[in-house]
Amino acid sequence: MREISAQEARRVFLLEQGLLNDPDRAASPAAVLRVIRQLGFVQLDSIPVVARAHDLTLRARLEDYRPSMLKHLLERRRSLFEHWTHDASVIPVEWYAHWRHRSHRFLDAPWVKRWLDARMGGTRAERERVFAETITRIASEGPLCSRDFKAPDGAGGGGWWEWKPHKAALEFLWWSRELSVTARRRFEKVYDLSERVYPDEHAWDHPPIEETIDFACSEAIARLGCATAAEIASYFEIARLPEVRRWCARAVTDGRLEAVSIGGRPAFAVPNFATRLRRAERLIGDRDSRMRLLAPFDPIVRDRARALRLFDFDYRFEAYVPAAKRRYGYYVLPILQGERIVGRCDLKTDREQGEVKVLGLWWEDGQSSGRRRSDLFEEARAKLEQFVTAPSE
Repeated sequence: MREISAQEARRVFLLEQGLLNDPDRAASPAAVLRVIRQLGFVQLDSIPVVARAHDLTLRARLEDYRPSMLKHLLERRRSLFEHWTHDASVIPVEWYAHWRHRSHRFLDAPWVKRWLDARMGGTRAERERVFAETITRIASEGPLCSRDFKAPDGAGGGGWWEWKPHKAALEFLWWSRELSVTARRRFEKVYDLSERVYPDEHAWDHPPIEETIDFACSEAIARLGCATAAEIASYFEIARLPEVRRWCARAVTDGRLEAVSIGGRPAFAVPNFATRLRRAERLIGDRDSRMRLLAPFDPIVRDRARALRLFDFDYRFEAYVPAAKRRYGYYVLPILQGERIVGRCDLKTDREQGEVKVLGLWWEDGQSSGRRRSDLFEEARAKLEQFVTAPSE
């Protein structure tokens, strides 16, 4: 079994994740769509302390990216749809049919019933009445958001843990794909009937589960380069681990994958891994003088255990950690330079002052903090400041 080093795996991973491409190339909705297709999805997040995480993910690959480009793809061209991978994400619309199985598996999870009990309460018949009312109003009135539904007398509705029943119904009906997100207003979801938002895709025949498993595994490994079965399963979170293991065994037999070892761990690599590695090595030298500030949910660091193995980068998102227990800060961005994650920074955008403030900056062990590196970081911070303080389009 061929041994692939962490460095080799890291280089191909960066290549497949678009972080060895020139970020100065022209940005446009078409270019943004190509990036999202290359990644497979982009995770959405609402925390705006620096900028939305999905905007940071796209901007790390296209520096002239603007949020209006993503909005155009989602709300006008319908080239993307919103649904779940491991979290809410934007996904290429040509994969819409495969999310039928993702949705069913999501809704079958044991925690969903507990979620409904906590958010909606009542009997099953009462919940069905709320679901029917929600669908009927949207069908007759058009797209609606949570604020268009009145909370019951004496109910909360203002916070995550005080959802009014119709808000929970909207979210559940989105999970089940009866509704789709047709737009966002200040990041609040606006829902409409799926057959009106994606009429062609909604009418497609749904593929058998075996085809969806093949899709999820083959598309995941193409974006990882080489990975364990667990890492392949977690990329889209459609196929379950036993299904992925069986698929990998067949793919090795068929010559679609090569069984390899990464740091002594059994793994799998694409057959042309060596060719991709040579291409990555040619590009790395050209990118070594540039710093990119990554979102906390960038695919490079989303899988924390993989980031530790490939980048020797131990990362935890601490926004939901009590302040007294944080090691670094509320919204810490990894700093990528060339093929290494060389540090991390705690940033905050002051929109009134028009600046991105550095609340903390830490270089990884073995990474010098000399004048050159400080200058590169300041350049990256200044460019991010231009992005987040630019007028809305």
